[in-house]
Amino acid sequence: MAHIITLTVNPAIDKSTTVAGMSPNTKLRCAEPSYDAGGGGINVSRAIRKLGGTSLCSYFAGGPTGEFLKKLLTEQNIEQSVIPIEGWTRENLAVTDTTTNQQYRFGMPGPPVKEVEWKSALTQLEQQLHKGDYLVASGKLPPHVPEDFYFKVGRIAEKKEARFILDTSGEALMEAAKSKVYMLKPNLAELGALCGVASITDLDLKPLAHQFLERHDCEILVVSLGPKGALLATKNTMEQIPAPVVHQKSTIGAGDSMVAGMVMSLIWGKPLSDMVRYGVACGTAATMHHGTQLCHKEDADRLYDWIKGQKST
Repeated sequence: MAHIITLTVNPAIDKSTTVAGMSPNTKLRCAEPSYDAGGGGINVSRAIRKLGGTSLCSYFAGGPTGEFLKKLLTEQNIEQSVIPIEGWTRENLAVTDTTTNQQYRFGMPGPPVKEVEWKSALTQLEQQLHKGDYLVASGKLPPHVPEDFYFKVGRIAEKKEARFILDTSGEALMEAAKSKVYMLKPNLAELGALCGVASITDLDLKPLAHQFLERHDCEILVVSLGPKGALLATKNTMEQIPAPVVHQKSTIGAGDSMVAGMVMSLIWGKPLSDMVRYGVACGTAATMHHGTQLCHKEDADRLYDWIKGQKST
């Protein structure tokens, strides 16, 4: 059976709290914070666990915060493969103003990663990956990791005949798109950057998705459309999946929950259209809870049933 490996090169401790009113130059009394293991691939592994699956969670970690991160993942029974680094694992902060229900998210850049450290991650991946496995790389790169890092990861996945799933942005995305990618999950702005356009209208979306697939070695393109759902595009398929409207409490980890839902659907053998439906359901489910709780399976399953009853385009 195929295994899932997630890769996080810029993980974080996500601290979440609430405060009754935000104002400058005054001491704000916050509620007791909650702590979660965070960062793209780590969130995917956490969400996979919530959906009843298993994965090997591979990530960089250093310092006391890195030890705390390991402890948080151990408590969730997530199998780990730690790549040690000298720098301390970063901490992010999310504060929700209870008077307005507005959330303020403060993301830190992460520690610099040395060449010997990121090269160690590539060596480790080559040892862990096997034919038919799913390798999910999610998140931005930390300082000093080269922009073509995910391109190198894609080459290793291709060599090992594993399926490379990528969710990143910026120059790292542009470089990685030059490699063989099994599934890519950009949002509208990222697809625009990949196709060299400043913005994308509803009329542009499908032609640009088709254009991207014609010019790149990518089997499945899933364009995240936020509250509008997602577009599934392959060389033979083009389908837009709607998303249900829910009471949003936090958007942290929604994209990673979507990826988790899709990769679990692939493990379960679902058709691609159902894969994206379940991904949209999981991404939407993640927004229904405060902080960084990610998706809950019962919510995702209920939303999935709703989405299956809607007409796609």
